Amino acid sequence: MRLLPVGEDSLLIDLDTPQEAQAWHAEILRRHGEGTLAPVREIVPGEKTVLLYGTSDLPALHTALRRCSVSPLATDSGPLVEIPVHYNGADLPAVAEMWGVSEDDVARVHSGVEHRVAFSGFAPGFAYMTGLDERYHVPRRDEPRTTVPAGSVAVAGHYTGIYPRPSPGGWQLIGTTPVRLWDLDRRPATLLAPGTRVRFVPQGPADGNSAGCVGRTNAEGAVV
Repeated sequence: MRLLPVGEDSLLIDLDTPQEAQAWHAEILRRHGEGTLAPVREIVPGEKTVLLYGTSDLPALHTALRRCSVSPLATDSGPLVEIPVHYNGADLPAVAEMWGVSEDDVARVHSGVEHRVAFSGFAPGFAYMTGLDERYHVPRRDEPRTTVPAGSVAVAGHYTGIYPRPSPGGWQLIGTTPVRLWDLDRRPATLLAPGTRVRFVPQGPADGNSAGCVGRTNAEGAVV
């Protein structure tokens, strides 16, 4: 773990693996909620980093982080969201070929694991989700599309993502979902915040009947 100064009031925690970054992010959120860290304005996770932005006491924050003991992230930590997916993406045949499986098996494999939001970026509401085994990692397309429809479920590298709005994109499209990822009338506006667990639920032919469908909240406050 390396602590790098960013300006006069921020620190960047630089780590070796995405798993370490997710564990540190969860621990910092916990300590921030308990008030055991110096106040910070914003906590921003990245692939292998966590940025603590805007503190009034940088030396105290630096000292507290040096004393932190961070355990691996528990697999059942964080809220759980279920996302309905029609596995009908334009790149589904290509992904099936790269995986060496049938198109039906792509849906089975992708929906058969629990994913986790590592960090956000690219566009408001876009979540970079980990969870697929290394043998299912795929490259980006050689030629990005000029427009990818909103709700497109895609894979690239070791991530899964959902395009929250129409935009250019070079990820491999494997499905579609009617769920809104970004809604300014919702609090918080993003559905998939870092640390959220995600399960994809295969649907039948895309007919619009599941529009807006998303999981429910259990007694502990987790969305399931």
